[in-house]
Amino acid sequence: MSILGLKKKQPKTFKVKVITMDAEVEFSCEVKWKGKDLFDLVCRTVGLRETWFFGLRYTVKDTYAWLKQEKRVLDQEVPKDSPITFHFLAKFFPEKVEEELVQEITQHLFFLQVKKQILDEEIFCSPEASVLLASYAVQAKYGDYDPNFHKPGFLAQDELLPKTVLMQYQMTADMWEEKITAWYAEHRGIARDEAEMEYLKIAQDLEMYGVSYFAITQNKRDTDLLLGVDAQGLHIYSPNSKLNPNKSFPWSGIRNISYSEKEFTIKPLDKKKDVFKFYSSQLRVNKLILQLCIGNHDLFMRRRKVDSIEVQQMKAQAKEEKARKKMERQILAREKQMREEAERAKEEMERRLFQLQDEARLANEALLRSEETADLLAEKAQIAEEEAKLLAHKAAEAEQERQRLEVTAMKTKEEKRLMEQKMREAEQLAVKLVEQSERRLKEADHLKQDLSEAKDAERRAKQKLLEITKTTYPLIAAYSAPPAPPAAPEAAADFTYESASMRLDFKDSDMKRLSMEIERERLEYMEKSKHLQDQLKELKSEIESLKLEEQQQQAGVYTLHSEAAGYAQEPVYSPHSNRNSAYMSQMAYYEEV
Repeated sequence: MSILGLKKKQPKTFKVKVITMDAEVEFSCEVKWKGKDLFDLVCRTVGLRETWFFGLRYTVKDTYAWLKQEKRVLDQEVPKDSPITFHFLAKFFPEKVEEELVQEITQHLFFLQVKKQILDEEIFCSPEASVLLASYAVQAKYGDYDPNFHKPGFLAQDELLPKTVLMQYQMTADMWEEKITAWYAEHRGIARDEAEMEYLKIAQDLEMYGVSYFAITQNKRDTDLLLGVDAQGLHIYSPNSKLNPNKSFPWSGIRNISYSEKEFTIKPLDKKKDVFKFYSSQLRVNKLILQLCIGNHDLFMRRRKVDSIEVQQMKAQAKEEKARKKMERQILAREKQMREEAERAKEEMERRLFQLQDEARLANEALLRSEETADLLAEKAQIAEEEAKLLAHKAAEAEQERQRLEVTAMKTKEEKRLMEQKMREAEQLAVKLVEQSERRLKEADHLKQDLSEAKDAERRAKQKLLEITKTTYPLIAAYSAPPAPPAAPEAAADFTYESASMRLDFKDSDMKRLSMEIERERLEYMEKSKHLQDQLKELKSEIESLKLEEQQQQAGVYTLHSEAAGYAQEPVYSPHSNRNSAYMSQMAYYEEV
């Protein structure tokens, strides 16, 4: 008795911690509980009725296992920790989520698990599909997009895209958020359960969706392969490619599956086909593969049968629940729309009220301004009437002055015509004088040339005469002349010298006479030029006086017109201004001549 009393009492309960996709729950379980007892407790706690998709998974060494429902919990290879940790996860995946997932909680748990697998890159997803899935995840979490509430940066704390996708493109977090928000804004009006279902409908088309992979070797060649188990059947993959299987065994084409130790055998339904064998690393892995194969095959056969009464009731209740929620959402949407319309109408009325108040205030101010303007206009009208009388008087004076100026202008025109005639005559005279001066200059040049030639001839004749008289004449006198008295040669020489001097005197008198004529013509030309310059100066002074008189007349007309109109006007154009410029240019030309 004493020995029995010393034995420790075995505990009757043990603690369990169950981690779901969005919560953690702890239970106190009895030692005798089987796996089904714990699983049913978790399902009741979560509110799940579609229990055939889920299971309790725990970690065993370097792999994982699913809690068997027919065996006691503590009799299985569960961790010895306290509390024992289990993960409540989807063990089997539906072929068509929209048809098979009935309860909203079931959809939500699948949504959370598939989303985590995509973010952890257990399921490969392209960048485009990742952005679209992220937009549905945001719609499920935040509801309809509201630009006033969802400011830039509201997704900064959310993990929405796989790291591989983020590293594949050189884009900032703001750029990714902008892309996701663009899709998110188009999902307006979609409820949370509908957004999660749309997420699952896209995810179920991904190649790695719902596939459990196991490392295997084929036969004795030790060829490394991957075995994939999913709702469709068994698939054989290359180690580096989990997307496209090398070989597939659909559930409808498999006759038997079995294992012996590490060897696993797949027998096709067609007996002509070869049996496929492979080897796993551990016996525990073969047990897990067989367990998944049996569960997926059962669900495969179950889908092709009529739904059970329980499933039919669940679908009917789910349909009614969806219809009720849809009606509630429609009512809520109508109420929200009516409230928004009422708020907009209120804002419009307030805006209209403020606008009318502003218009009334502006009208009062305009009325005051109009009264002031009326008084001012009356005063201005009186002033304008007085100014009109004054302007009428000035206009009469201006008319009289205009008539006087017209008469003066007529006289000025006549005087200008005479002046133009005089200028034309002076111009003609200047042209003639220029021609005469050029002709005289040419004649003078010819005379100078003749004079220089005559001087040269005279110089040569004198030289020649001297030479002749010195050499030739004594010889001629000695041989040809008869003897004569001594005085005869002297007389002849005297006669020769006298005739030569007479010729020279004659040429000198012609040159003097010619020089006197040239000097006389030059003096006459200088007198005529001086007379012409006097006439041009007189004509220039007359033109200047006429121009000054005309400017004074124009200034008088401009002043009278300005006073009559009361405003500044352009200067009066005179048709004679260009003509005066022509006169001045002609005068400059004459002065140069």
